[in-house]
Amino acid sequence: MIIIVTGMPGSGKSKIVHEFERRGFPSVSMGDVVREETAKRGLELTKENVAKVSIRLRQELGQNAVAKLAVERVKHLLGRSRVVVIDGVRSLDEVGTFRSAFPGEDIVIIAVHTPPHTRFERLRTRGRHDDPKTWEDFEERDWKELKFGIGNVIAMADYMLVNDGPREEYEEKVKRLVDRILAEH
Repeated sequence: MIIIVTGMPGSGKSKIVHEFERRGFPSVSMGDVVREETAKRGLELTKENVAKVSIRLRQELGQNAVAKLAVERVKHLLGRSRVVVIDGVRSLDEVGTFRSAFPGEDIVIIAVHTPPHTRFERLRTRGRHDDPKTWEDFEERDWKELKFGIGNVIAMADYMLVNDGPREEYEEKVKRLVDRILAEH
């Protein structure tokens, strides 16, 4: 089974990924794929360079470029685990790439929704190099994500978690959802 986790930046996707990992299932980060490609091209890992490479990859290889680059990693992990989690799918083209590459696999999409102001505050305190410092940067990043088509992936999700309360409440929702998915699939 392949679990695709999607949601806007700062929504809480990593909590889902970490819950599966805590249970022994490996993951592939689409963001890591782009960051590694940025480094391979000899560029410093800045927000601007990672964004440029992300766009350039799609120009060179198509809208599903990052998924194409991730397929081999997923194949390798599926050889060792019955479940692989893919973090950060941003378009239906990418979903289609995984469906085509793994026709016999059960592919489940989990989306996380968190209100924008909550996500902005989380991203400001998270401290990753590409996190927005201002509301304008945050909105610009959200629009880029939406232009990639992430809203369509969220709309097609098999499961939706709303992350708008206390951390403990969300963590409990995540545990219950992972239990449910593993029991049902």
